[in-house]
Amino acid sequence: MSIALSPAAAARVATIAARQGKTGLKLRLSVDGGGCAGFQYKFGLDDAATDDDTEVTTDGVGLLVDSVSLPFVEGATVDYVESLGGAAFQVKNPNAASNCGCGTSFSV
Repeated sequence: MSIALSPAAAARVATIAARQGKTGLKLRLSVDGGGCAGFQYKFGLDDAATDDDTEVTTDGVGLLVDSVSLPFVEGATVDYVESLGGAAFQVKNPNAASNCGCGTSFSV
């Protein structure tokens, strides 16, 4: 697989979908220029894939990545992490040469 969605992340998306009364809600990951390290991850929720999306499914929940963002996150895992500092989706990206302290920004 080109990218993976952890069971914890899939469970969180399913919880969000249930609270919103929606079925089939998918997590969308994209990479934009900017952030303190050069690139930043952006997360959103979407009802459906587009023609240029790659979709992977874990426990019935889809992760969507557009074709422009995919090379930056190839081989990565999207996880959901809860800690004393808060809870958030997190990308474990083998392509990132460095990460910002905030966890949403990276360089290649």
